[in-house]
Amino acid sequence: MLGLRIRNTENLQYKLVDFSFRRRDQLKPDVVWGGLGKVVQCNARFGLCDRHEVHMDHGRMPVGNVKTAEKTKGTSIDVLSAIKKSIVVVQTAIFCLVLALIIAMAKENGDPKYKSYRDGYRLKQPVQDLLNASGVNLTNGGGFKELKEMQNYLSDYKFVLYYGLSPDRFLFSGNTLSNKKLCLLYDSGHYNLNTNLKGTMANKYICNACDTLYDLTNKCDKACSLCTVTPTCFIDRSKYCATCNRWLLSECAFRIILLSK
Repeated sequence: MLGLRIRNTENLQYKLVDFSFRRRDQLKPDVVWGGLGKVVQCNARFGLCDRHEVHMDHGRMPVGNVKTAEKTKGTSIDVLSAIKKSIVVVQTAIFCLVLALIIAMAKENGDPKYKSYRDGYRLKQPVQDLLNASGVNLTNGGGFKELKEMQNYLSDYKFVLYYGLSPDRFLFSGNTLSNKKLCLLYDSGHYNLNTNLKGTMANKYICNACDTLYDLTNKCDKACSLCTVTPTCFIDRSKYCATCNRWLLSECAFRIILLSK
């Protein structure tokens, strides 16, 4: 809240030009000039010849204490992982790509071994099994070539790779439309994972089509603007839902509504 007072310091008989307390976005230049204009019309000397002082009063509205989101910008993954449980740091440098994928799949599938995997235990055999089954060679490390090969093998999942904690910096996004999304974090030649990207970045929604984080609205050509399913719906495939008493643009959206109930 802001309040403004303008006083003539050379002729104290003039009254203050007072602008009452209001929200700071309401104290605009045209409001101030409008108030001064009325005074100048009555007494031109007030605004043209004398010296003035401007006093601004400000105060915060009382609010209760709330839990604020931790800022991720400029914070290292090692530091933030101690604050946010959604960030899982892969402890082993060798085969970190496969380790991150195994931990992420265990979390996505509700595997009871997830906690052990997260703590770095009982991972040797699952890593070897995945490497043998996929045929991916990680002798020289896991680059984009190896990541794409692993994505092709694990086609039931969608890999999304971000650079560090920057949600707007995509390094890789799988071409599958699977809802089983594995979010990986790449930083300084090492792979980690994120089990709850929205919670880490303090955003409300995430677009499953373009993997963009947003709070209110998001314009995406790959997702339906009404039901957010992918691929986009077509009007000629609309279906009526008797429970909702509305028309849905696709059979896929109709199934999603039924599952949500």
